[in-house]
Amino acid sequence: MREITVAHSPDADDIFMYYAIKFGWVRHEDSFNNIALDIETLNVEALKGTYEISAISFGMYPLIKDDYALLRTAVSFGEGYGPKLVKKKNTTLKRDFSVALSGKYTTNALLFKIKYPDAKIKYYNFLEIEDAVLNGEVDAGVLIHESILTYHNSLNVEAELWNIWQELAGENLPLPLGGMAIRRTIPLHRSNQYELTLTKAVDVGNKNKRVLSNMLNERNLIRVNDEKLQKYLSLYANDNSVTLNKLQIKALNRLYKLGYEAGYYDEPIDINNYFLPSEYNEQRFS
Repeated sequence: MREITVAHSPDADDIFMYYAIKFGWVRHEDSFNNIALDIETLNVEALKGTYEISAISFGMYPLIKDDYALLRTAVSFGEGYGPKLVKKKNTTLKRDFSVALSGKYTTNALLFKIKYPDAKIKYYNFLEIEDAVLNGEVDAGVLIHESILTYHNSLNVEAELWNIWQELAGENLPLPLGGMAIRRTIPLHRSNQYELTLTKAVDVGNKNKRVLSNMLNERNLIRVNDEKLQKYLSLYANDNSVTLNKLQIKALNRLYKLGYEAGYYDEPIDINNYFLPSEYNEQRFS
């Protein structure tokens, strides 16, 4: 039996999409171990090739494309919602306003920098961003994850990243946020089986949302109460999280085109060239 490490964030949607494996609802002949770290830490570790399978921000994938393939499952997109740029009420942001972002390699940071090239960026753990705005350390901050559901009543939303994305994309496309990548050093037949196992886990969790949610809450694995958990899962762990669809793939390619044109990537990429070749197993075992 081999051991495979899956690194994911401690956010509700990542935990939810993995834990059907942890609870034994979905099995594999190899042993899956998991580690939970904040998404920017995972982005940085992916640049080093640390974990075999890792959650990443979609915005940083072109930086690791030669070392990792992008998985088609466990994806999070915004559909009319997403991270929020917040500031104190009754304040006006100058062109060079200071802002707290959750990490250099996050998707929201990429879109923010394209939209607000003159802003002065400071990076914080995403759990500290709201306080940084409230305490006056920065003029504004981009809230992500569960923080978008509730924030202090002295703050208001300056801009929705969903709206920024629609403006930059030029059409109505889902907002790419995060997914999972697998190290290319893993033999292809094993990689395909791991992707299949993870896809089953997301699907089983999605079809048994109430039972799995209760189990996660009972074990204190979630930062929010059940009401907020259900709301959050409806946004980021749903039917569209199981397998990438054509519209989501189009959105990823638009994201990477924007990043390349803005000078954040060295070359343009077509994400269709960076998935695992799913037909491999069919040919190998036919």
